[in-house]
Amino acid sequence: MRRKLYYILFKDLLGGLLITLKTLFKKPVTVQYPRESVKIYPSFRGRHALVRDPETGLSKCVACLKCVQVCPSRCIKVTYEEDVNGARKLLNYELEALRCIYCGYCEEVCPVGAIVLTEWFEYSDTNRESFLFDRERLLLNWDEFVKKYTNNVYTNKFWDLRGVPEVNKPALKRLGIQVNLQVLKDRG
Repeated sequence: MRRKLYYILFKDLLGGLLITLKTLFKKPVTVQYPRESVKIYPSFRGRHALVRDPETGLSKCVACLKCVQVCPSRCIKVTYEEDVNGARKLLNYELEALRCIYCGYCEEVCPVGAIVLTEWFEYSDTNRESFLFDRERLLLNWDEFVKKYTNNVYTNKFWDLRGVPEVNKPALKRLGIQVNLQVLKDRG
């Protein structure tokens, strides 16, 4: 019994050492960030941004509160006012990025494509306040993000919902939303 136990322990120890020896000479899987750049895939969800309406220069958000309702981490706060006709006007859009789990539900549920999780990977800071995004900061995030597109058109993967019949898509998504970056560049 004792010999059997010794054999099992020795075999397991030797097996573990062999695995360590094999991986010692392989290329490491870990990326040595920031010395090595990280490959960003198209489905990556990074820094949040509010899409700027090319005609008005303001946010496309219509304050429908769907993003607030669907957010599992409750990191979005929207304040608005109603006019006499009942139409909502966005006053502020606050997002606490440190609480966000980057699920993309807010982006997916937005009927006008106003909120986007950009492919912006590198954003870090030393204080919490820099991760509390208000409406103006989210619009600036959008401006920084669209600068990298030279073909003047950014189409979000959630704006074309594959597998959803056309009749079930919101009107603006049925019409094929595209953001014309040339209009944004002309505005400044």
